[in-house]
Amino acid sequence: MNCPCNPNRLYKDCCQKAHKNIKKVISAEQLMRSRYSAFVLADIKYLNKSHHSSTRPSKKEYKELELWARSVRWVKLEILNSKEYFVEFKATFIENGSFDIIQENSVFCKENNYWVYLNAK
Repeated sequence: MNCPCNPNRLYKDCCQKAHKNIKKVISAEQLMRSRYSAFVLADIKYLNKSHHSSTRPSKKEYKELELWARSVRWVKLEILNSKEYFVEFKATFIENGSFDIIQENSVFCKENNYWVYLNAK
């Protein structure tokens, strides 16, 4: 299977490593890519683990997020800019037959000695 974050790489050689062991993530961009792949795969456990404890959604919100992630068809991820703690990206998806885009400037940090998503600016 190709990796959702980069169709030129195999999932097993890319985001699967992060999904199996988040401590293998070495940068904010790598975490962002692994979170995108987790959205594509509706891997809510990984999304929860990779979210900072102070901004983590509730279990109910994650259940709603899982239902939504499964209801859309993810098309592609584009990294627009990547710096040490910040990643700007566009994620394209199809919902109810229409293309839509999430564009975000994400902020990342380390918690418990591994990278996590903190919030969006």
